[in-house]
Amino acid sequence: MRVQSSRFRKPTLAPVFLGLLLGVSQPACHMLPKPESKSEAERAEQPGMFTLTRDQLSHLKTAVVGKTTWAVAVHTTGTVDWDADHTTQAITQVNGPISRILVDTGTAVKQGDPLLYVSSPDISAATSAYRKARNREALNKRIVDRTKELLDQGAVAQKDYESSQADFNDAMTDVQNSLQSLRIFGITPQEIAEAEKQGTAIATDIAVRSPISGVIVQKLVSPGQVIQAGQTACFLVSDVSTVWVQGHVFDRDLASVRSGDSVQETNPSLGRAFQGTVSYIGSIVDPNTRTTPVRIVTRNPGGILKKDMFVDAVIHTGSQGNTVVVPVSAVLRDDKNEPIVYVQMEPGKFAQRQVAIAGQQNGLIAITSGLQVGEIVVSDGGLFLQFAGSIQ
Repeated sequence: MRVQSSRFRKPTLAPVFLGLLLGVSQPACHMLPKPESKSEAERAEQPGMFTLTRDQLSHLKTAVVGKTTWAVAVHTTGTVDWDADHTTQAITQVNGPISRILVDTGTAVKQGDPLLYVSSPDISAATSAYRKARNREALNKRIVDRTKELLDQGAVAQKDYESSQADFNDAMTDVQNSLQSLRIFGITPQEIAEAEKQGTAIATDIAVRSPISGVIVQKLVSPGQVIQAGQTACFLVSDVSTVWVQGHVFDRDLASVRSGDSVQETNPSLGRAFQGTVSYIGSIVDPNTRTTPVRIVTRNPGGILKKDMFVDAVIHTGSQGNTVVVPVSAVLRDDKNEPIVYVQMEPGKFAQRQVAIAGQQNGLIAITSGLQVGEIVVSDGGLFLQFAGSIQ
């Protein structure tokens, strides 16, 4: 067969590619020995319609649109955040200026480690009250012991002994109250033992200690700063062995996602995958993105994931669905980057059709609209048809 148009004569194209393109026509003159009627010509000239010869068909592969059952994988993106369940502020319980800072951002700490020292009159007053209470307790204990001896000898009345016993009980109560104040301030047992020593100077410095084990992720104070009890946050400490990834799920995927679903997260710059679990699905929809927030608790070995880092996440929902599928190679992209396939309309004739796709696995891609089960699509060679359509 001779081809009248010279625009397909590209000497640099491969022979098979040339043969395929040279034989594609709208209409195909080699298939009709006599002139077409007007209606037939109009049908043949539909955009995206291609008629191929038997030889050209031999270079294409087709596949039947099928339906399969597989686990639904929801693809989304997320932003890394600190694990709020294992992140807390270090706040002092006393007033006064900071005398020493022992740690900085990035320092690994254990629960109870001192982070800074505050020079505070509050601790001096509390220690003084504790010492006085211990002195009164010791004095009243001696009075009770002497009164008991005198009572046994008949030298004092019973009421005198009972009065001394009541004074001793009151002294013990004062000791417990003052000791509780020291414990609230974070005084250690060793420091309490030092405070009980009579005749020694009372220490005015008190340590602000780490409430949890983790890493200092924020430093919020500076040397010499005067801080207020219960109000000034000194540091933010986070256990970065786990992080939260804040993901977003579209409406069409929301029904498939459940708390407890496993998630695999990746970042191209890190070159490795991280494992997480869906722990929370939001109850609102973002009006701008039309997505629902999803919290993914993610293991973070070595603290590699950092706050505000972006990751790609695949939620393995475990849901099963009867899904329309075609081979991945059957789906191409048009000049608008929209997914398309080439469908066999009748033997030897193919038409371009736009489709909507979802996830893919095992060499198959899910089709949510545009194709019906049983239709035949080009699974290999569709690129040749797309190129032919682009130069016609």
